[in-house]
Amino acid sequence: MEYFRSVVEQGEHGLRLDSYLVIQDDIEQSRSYISTLISNGHVSVDDSPVTKPAFNVKAGQEIVLEVPDPVPINLSPESIDLDIVFEDEHLLVINKQTGLVIHPSGTCRSGTLVNALLAHCDNLSGISGELRPGIVHRLDKDTTGLMMVAKDNVTHRGLSLQLSSRTVKRRYIALAWHIPKPDEGRIDAPVGRDLNNRQMMGVVQAGKRAVTNYRVLRKFRFSSMIECRLETGRTHQIRVHMSSEKGCPLIADSKYGGSNPKGIASTARNRELVDDVLRLAGHQMLHAETLGFIHPVTGAELEFNEAPPLEFRLAMRRLERDMDD
Repeated sequence: MEYFRSVVEQGEHGLRLDSYLVIQDDIEQSRSYISTLISNGHVSVDDSPVTKPAFNVKAGQEIVLEVPDPVPINLSPESIDLDIVFEDEHLLVINKQTGLVIHPSGTCRSGTLVNALLAHCDNLSGISGELRPGIVHRLDKDTTGLMMVAKDNVTHRGLSLQLSSRTVKRRYIALAWHIPKPDEGRIDAPVGRDLNNRQMMGVVQAGKRAVTNYRVLRKFRFSSMIECRLETGRTHQIRVHMSSEKGCPLIADSKYGGSNPKGIASTARNRELVDDVLRLAGHQMLHAETLGFIHPVTGAELEFNEAPPLEFRLAMRRLERDMDD
């Protein structure tokens, strides 16, 4: 067990407890893990346990954080093909394929990116906990594209700080039903768990702030190709924002209306097009095309670009052909 003690300074007065602990130089833990430690009774304020991450600290208070000894990772390495775009002794950049879950959870203990990474790497950072070694950020199971993985805690913390300060370049491309108006804009709407379905997210006032910048790249008859740039990284953010705020669900996104698009006239030609596009797509048409960041150890400016997978291109070609009919 490690113990970290600190006294709240005047300039830190009023911060949330989890935010206060995250910015302490000698604490190398992610915010999500710190929040878990707080909730589980591992933090005290002036010798009194505090279990709410949102607790506001006051100048002069002594904060003690207990960090339990790491639990050995009890996961099996698995030989799963990975498309590795970049790798050095500190980190990897992976072009994730569709259908790949990022990390184990619940009863899912195999077939994930983490299982594949354990087979590929001798070391991964442990900041995110025993079930998520190396995982700095996530992509949804059926979202394809670029993501970064940390091999050590220094790199992990550096990448996490860039994400929280919004300096990581993350550009996505998507195929959506309908065409958002205006052609370019900024969506600033809080995203949180759907109150009626915990498996889904939604725009809810109690959610966390979420900001998506979008731009229409191409227009089809009743669909579009859209560029999305993230300022925040909430779960299902682009999918929720485009569906809820713009009425443009991503093609083949079964959770948010993209597999049964509304507002399209039910003609034989339209039904055939929709059926063809959904069949060719097979999963939500969202691809993380560009990823850029500063290497936390070397200081090098890195930027990577990966074209969308075959199914994305096939769906788009079908939309293009429809314009010529």
